[in-house]
Amino acid sequence: MRIDAIKGQRVLVGDDFAPATLVLRHGRIESVEPLETAVEGLVLHAPETAYVLPGVVDTHVHINEPGRTSWEGFLSATEAAALGGATTLIDMPLNAIPPTTTVEHLRLKQRAAASELMVDVGFWGGAIPGNLADLEPLWEAGVFGFKCFLSPSGVEEFPPLDATRFTAALREVARFDGLMIVHAEDPAVLEAAPHEASRAYADFVLSRPHEAETAAIRQVLDGARETGARVHILHLSSARALDQIKAARDEGLPVTVETCPHYLVFAAETIPDAAAQFKCCPPIRDAGNREELWAALREGLIDTIVSDHSPATEAEKSQGDGDLQQAWGGVSGLQVGFGAVAFEARRRNIPLATVSRWMSRHTADLVGLTRKGRLAAGADADVAIYDSGVEHRVDVGRLAHRNAISAYDGLRLGGRVTHTVVRGNAIDVEHPDWRWGEQLDRRTA
Repeated sequence: MRIDAIKGQRVLVGDDFAPATLVLRHGRIESVEPLETAVEGLVLHAPETAYVLPGVVDTHVHINEPGRTSWEGFLSATEAAALGGATTLIDMPLNAIPPTTTVEHLRLKQRAAASELMVDVGFWGGAIPGNLADLEPLWEAGVFGFKCFLSPSGVEEFPPLDATRFTAALREVARFDGLMIVHAEDPAVLEAAPHEASRAYADFVLSRPHEAETAAIRQVLDGARETGARVHILHLSSARALDQIKAARDEGLPVTVETCPHYLVFAAETIPDAAAQFKCCPPIRDAGNREELWAALREGLIDTIVSDHSPATEAEKSQGDGDLQQAWGGVSGLQVGFGAVAFEARRRNIPLATVSRWMSRHTADLVGLTRKGRLAAGADADVAIYDSGVEHRVDVGRLAHRNAISAYDGLRLGGRVTHTVVRGNAIDVEHPDWRWGEQLDRRTA
């Protein structure tokens, strides 16, 4: 349903909420006007208890299609995104088969996504051993940057870069001013850690110690210093890395950092044993570490919050019958991540405008989507209406992603997304039936 305006008492204009009217035309915000402005056409009125926000821009999502579409697909992932207030996704180069490591593979991904998108989707490329010559062609084909692993990824078609190849890839990406995003865990530290079969979540955490992150992040920062490449640290879990990140920032290194809702909501000591829905790499750590991550967000040491939605089938999640060393690692949180972070932020007296900045504007800026993540004249008309007066209990059976597995099942949240608008098209979240999403290209963003 194409709408002509959105009116609300609490519209995020700049950094503050104010009564306003968003006038929409041709899928963009034409102007931001006073609330009482008369507008012809179809007007969406936000409830008085609701906040009108820019749509979430989630730059870390594993859609997995083609190749592992039984794990997740473009249609199910983008529906989940829209129902949770996310209007833009950037898809990771794995766990699809083939991975997005050549232009040919990118075209296969784009063909799979055609006519299947409920929100806008762009693509990361991948940096793996042997594809150094493919990086610039992928960049010229419109990917938003390149993901690499420093430790095994869990899928054989996306191997990690050793130290020599990582430096070479950074140097190549720096040459054309690309962006390298890094899964930063050190393989030697992981190999030395205890990793015997166990159903205990505490044992799983011991198998992915803090030092795995701190050592790998040190390598990333050294690489940025040596090559001048822009680097982004993915899914920061360990607060022990924050001191070296701060030092790198003070030094002027071009480094940005993200964390994820599951690291900000859950704590290792409260996770049941054999609960593979909570398994992710790096792991969810203790409550004290969680609060340090919140403090780092407030301080600006962590720039963005993204879902790292990484679903799998029940068969993959239940491998080993509760042995967390064998179960597939990944948390499915695309639909509920924003609501969970907003609720936890409110408990810590953090303004909703700040949450939006972490999950919309900063993520959009990271990948150069200057028309996303903000409510301003000229921006895409991507909007989420979040009603803090609506109680919401997460029911995994009602989530739209393909497999009914989620660490968030049963969580009670004070507030939920009631409407999502994708480039001026208002979505009925109770009866979704639309495919208005477009594929994004860095060159035309």
